[in-house]
Amino acid sequence: MRRVAKWLGWSVVVIAVLVGGVFATAWALSERALSRTWAVQDPPIADAMGSASLEHGRHLYATRGCADCHGADGAGKLLVDAPHVVRIVPSNLTRSVRDEAWTDDRLAAAIRHGVRPDGTPLMIMPTGDYTDMDDHDIASILAYLRTLPAVDADPGLTQVRPLGRVLYMFGKFPLVPAERVDHTPRERRAPPAMVSVAYGKYVAQVCTGCHGNDFAGGFVLEPGTPPSANLTPHANGLQAWNEADFMRLMRTGQRPDGRHLHRMMPWKSYSAMQEVELRAVWTYLQSLPPAEGKTRS
Repeated sequence: MRRVAKWLGWSVVVIAVLVGGVFATAWALSERALSRTWAVQDPPIADAMGSASLEHGRHLYATRGCADCHGADGAGKLLVDAPHVVRIVPSNLTRSVRDEAWTDDRLAAAIRHGVRPDGTPLMIMPTGDYTDMDDHDIASILAYLRTLPAVDADPGLTQVRPLGRVLYMFGKFPLVPAERVDHTPRERRAPPAMVSVAYGKYVAQVCTGCHGNDFAGGFVLEPGTPPSANLTPHANGLQAWNEADFMRLMRTGQRPDGRHLHRMMPWKSYSAMQEVELRAVWTYLQSLPPAEGKTRS
């Protein structure tokens, strides 16, 4: 029995050392990633700012996820608090737009590249959803943000906890989205706003952060919540839907079988999209190759 007890004791020590090594490695790798810098060299946004539309900016802010994360007033809020993984607190944008460091170009870089004015990366900013957003659309959002009344509130800071850092190390957590987007300098132009695959793809880019670039779903941001749905026309999901089913889902949050969407799906924001936007997204989703076996719709 003494030998067994001694063996068990050493086993606990070895496991503790291994676990400690994993956490130490994850911490070092994540800190290195968070201290890296990117140089953004996109064409200046100034020309687009001249034709920015406040009304269009208000519409995009409300329907592209900005308000869901930063709040309708732009003051930031606690979004996710997952023990041991992450506490996500989007910032107070009404402060940022009044900070001289945050010029229009640097705000555009934060949205499309996920970097701060000093080039360091923003944490968990869904940059991939916006990296190809049209210059006029970006300019309109910025113009609208600059009209928001100042809110003197500090929502707190995003904190990445030990398990979140380990998940990042294994490529299972989007801690540094700047690592995953194309930073090539370029102008962005949206397709014409019409019910088409091209325009639907453009609008649906805002869905890729959760549903993936292939729209096959499976992503879980907050432990205990269901994985994002497979939006491809696969046999056990959207293949059986029609456009009316999709429009009803996006307007009411209710699936054809009567089930309601989980709270993680921001359908209330998307419900404010124009009909042409939603119908274009449906057209695009129907054009995708079916992806089987990840999640049901």
